[in-house]
Amino acid sequence: MNKLLIFVPITIALEYLAPQQHLWIFFAAALAILPLAGWMGEATEQLAEKTGEGVGGLLNATFGNAAELIIAFAALRAGMHDVVKASIAGSIVGNILLVLGAAMLAGGMRHQDQRYNASAARSQATLLMLAAIALILPAAYKRLAGMYFSQDALQLQPLSVSISTVLLAMYVMFLLFSLITHKKLFAGNAAPADQHGEETASWSAQKSLMILGAATAAIAWISEILVGAIEPAAHIIGLSNIFVGVFVVAILGNAAEHATAVAAAMKNRMDLSLSIAIGSSVQVALFVAPVLVLASLWVGPTPMDLVFTPGLVLIVLLSTMITAQVAGDGQSDWLKGAQLLAVYFILGLTFFFVPTPTP
Repeated sequence: MNKLLIFVPITIALEYLAPQQHLWIFFAAALAILPLAGWMGEATEQLAEKTGEGVGGLLNATFGNAAELIIAFAALRAGMHDVVKASIAGSIVGNILLVLGAAMLAGGMRHQDQRYNASAARSQATLLMLAAIALILPAAYKRLAGMYFSQDALQLQPLSVSISTVLLAMYVMFLLFSLITHKKLFAGNAAPADQHGEETASWSAQKSLMILGAATAAIAWISEILVGAIEPAAHIIGLSNIFVGVFVVAILGNAAEHATAVAAAMKNRMDLSLSIAIGSSVQVALFVAPVLVLASLWVGPTPMDLVFTPGLVLIVLLSTMITAQVAGDGQSDWLKGAQLLAVYFILGLTFFFVPTPTP
């Protein structure tokens, strides 16, 4: 993987020397993210051995979502609210279906049955259902109230700000629950050495944090270049905007979580894997989305609301429902991972066949 680091300077050079070569920039940036995600994952595992699986997963989710937050702020400044909402929904769905599904599949292929704390998984799945409700109600309010009142009379922005405040308060409560009052539920069973006898060099917490921060900064830079190139590149290939926003951008923007969650599952560390996959979706839904709504009051030409399109609301709701069903019993196997991936691919196929508007 480290040999792929050569694509980091190649991506930067292409971005500034040949900015019109969108396809080459896209492929170079996608390859550059892989080794950076690997370093990020190693630093997260090292921190998890010292702080517990819950804290390690939270740190990985936080640093992994930093790139997405930076890119979303850039989109807010440009007034691209549809792109921001699509990336939020795509990130939530991608983490709980693609990342968790791939982790369960990879871990189940190596270990017949894997166990984790069911109470911790259910508490995070419940938070995702709360987030789905928070997305459904503004869209329902706009639809139903719009039948009787004019659009100007609807209080969409105050409603969105109020719901965002509640979601942020709920996220703070979840942090208190997972890090202080019930941290044993998220501690996991970290092993200092690899399951197959390979020696693992121990890093200090300071070194792990420095590498995690440096990898995050590099991923944020490369991700911004990647997202800038992906839409024109996708149009060259012939993909629709909604497919690009919900699936392609979300997959590549969360490459760090993908790599770390799968690696942790293969080492039979499912508590860490779930903390990364489900925890990242919880953070996007309860922290990133509300922060973007509140920030839009000062950033960008117009404020952003929480009214998502019916299609985005539906995929988030369906994804949270099946994740709660699959992850609630405290054990996983390769078939459960395949089931989550099947749902993700079905959703992807549906959006793939959405017609592309003709210019």
